[in-house]
Amino acid sequence: MPQCIVIADDLTGANATGVLLKKMDYKTYTVMNTERIELSTLADCDCVMYPTDSRGVEKEIAYNRVYNVAALLKSPEVKVYAKRIDSTLRGNLGSETDAVLDCLGEDYVAICAPCFPASGRIVIGGYMLIKGLPLHKTEAALDPKTPVMSSEVKRIFEQQSKYKVADIKMADMMDGKHALAEKMKKCAGDGARILTFDCVTQEDLDFIADALVTSGLKFVAVDPGVFTATVARKLITPADKAVKKKILAVVGSVNPVTRAQMEELWLTQRSAKNTFVCTKELIESETHRETEIRRVVKEVLDNSARFDILSVTGDGIYPENRIDFGACAKEKGCTVEEMSRQINEAFAEITHRIFSESSQFQGLYTSGGDVTVAVCARFGTAGLCLLDEVLPLAAYGTFLKGDYEGISIITKGGMVGESDAVNRCVTYLKQKLFM
Repeated sequence: MPQCIVIADDLTGANATGVLLKKMDYKTYTVMNTERIELSTLADCDCVMYPTDSRGVEKEIAYNRVYNVAALLKSPEVKVYAKRIDSTLRGNLGSETDAVLDCLGEDYVAICAPCFPASGRIVIGGYMLIKGLPLHKTEAALDPKTPVMSSEVKRIFEQQSKYKVADIKMADMMDGKHALAEKMKKCAGDGARILTFDCVTQEDLDFIADALVTSGLKFVAVDPGVFTATVARKLITPADKAVKKKILAVVGSVNPVTRAQMEELWLTQRSAKNTFVCTKELIESETHRETEIRRVVKEVLDNSARFDILSVTGDGIYPENRIDFGACAKEKGCTVEEMSRQINEAFAEITHRIFSESSQFQGLYTSGGDVTVAVCARFGTAGLCLLDEVLPLAAYGTFLKGDYEGISIITKGGMVGESDAVNRCVTYLKQKLFM
């Protein structure tokens, strides 16, 4: 039976949200002709999109249409209810949200996070901006049927809804998901049935979704589709994707850019856990090398039950741990290149053993060309099937042939990108793996 119900005010919006869910491998249906479909037809899908064609009608008519659909599709098996709204806040937002809340019951709250990063729609300070312009100064304000005269999200809902609205701004989202979860519960406890949120990036939407799940509140997602897809990813397993998937990030680069990027990943991804590799142990002796490899592999696997993103990072990312390769090479009677190769091959061995021990690891992120080459060699891959550019100089693809053909991988140079580059790569992998 469907686990996600999306009630949209028009067909194109329903399909746009449905496509987002389909990309995450959810089996998704859009209902277009209710007279020709029976509910039993929907039994084998994960998500149902139901357009009500109610954006430009009177608010009372919009309320009735949405209420009737919510009543028709309401089920104990549904994990995500969503009211899909226009990305420029046009239409009967308040009355339609009221209808869903009235149908589901007084213990539900509406979580409105109307950010659509890919389309330049963001909310900051409570105001929606479209590509940098306040909403009321864009073409949405001139819509002949449903003009929008304000850029303040809370105000729009207050003008249209009978329920109390609470506004949660970026300043309320700086102390972690547990603090935000408590903020949500307090707002609901104070009588607010609609909570509107600042949201600028996909990471913001992930954070709000994590806090929402932590809060335990019964909710309706109210947004243009991206937040709905984000929440669904956290609560619903596609029918044919029962195995929980993990991402392994392998980082051997020691430059300051990489350090800043990894620290941002550890800070913002609450489901991430890092294990540092003592790089000196990898070149000390064969015995020390093997002992360190086993230690790292064990620590990663032991933590994989509680975390979805596991990173393996060389401790040389911090200056005090860096090796004086010249002095070490002279002491051991080898070249700097040979020592570097030993370290890269050890990282590759760690990676291979983790994938060999746990089939849950389906996504891989590697930073640094030498580490990436060593990993591909250890996995016996014939190459990469390149599929997309995540950001400039960061590529997404899958392994060709080898031990783990089809594994998703993102490769990036250590000096590439701003401080959020690794976070963006890992978030991209999460979306591809439907985590």
